[in-house]
Amino acid sequence: MAAPSGGGGGGGPVGFSNSFVGPQEALEVIGNHAYAYSGLFPASTTETTALSFTSGNYYLVGDVQVNSAIDDDNPENATSTSLNIKFNGTSILLLGSGGDVTRSKLSIRSKIIIPPYTEVECVLDNGSDAPDNYASASIVGRIYRS
Repeated sequence: MAAPSGGGGGGGPVGFSNSFVGPQEALEVIGNHAYAYSGLFPASTTETTALSFTSGNYYLVGDVQVNSAIDDDNPENATSTSLNIKFNGTSILLLGSGGDVTRSKLSIRSKIIIPPYTEVECVLDNGSDAPDNYASASIVGRIYRS
C-alpha cells in the first residue's frame, strides 16, 4: 500500500497518534524525520517489493539498508540478498549483502536522496529459496521541505 502523495502516513503530532504500528511498504513522516521498515520476507527466487511509496512536497536525505536473509533458528545460515532501488521505475541503486557470514557483511547501507514527488520502489531478491531465512529493507532519513 503506497503512501499518499502528500508524503507519509496518517496520524497526528508525535506522541499523540504517530506510534509504530508495524512494518509496511509506506514511508512514515513525523515532523522532519521519515522512516520505512519492510518487516521480514522469506528468502525466495521470486522478487518481492519490500517498500513502495511516493514522496511528497519535500526531499529526503538519509540511508537505505538491505539485510541478508538470515535463518531465525541458526544465524550461521544466511542467503545472499540484493535490493534494487527504483525511482519512477528506473533502477538507481543496487545493494547486495552476502550470504557467507565469514567473508561478507550481512547488512549493507548506502546514502540516498529522494527528490520531491518521486515514486520509490525497493525490490528484494535472494536468488534462492530458503523459507526459514528472512530478509528486510529500510529507509531512514531527514525531511527537507521545498
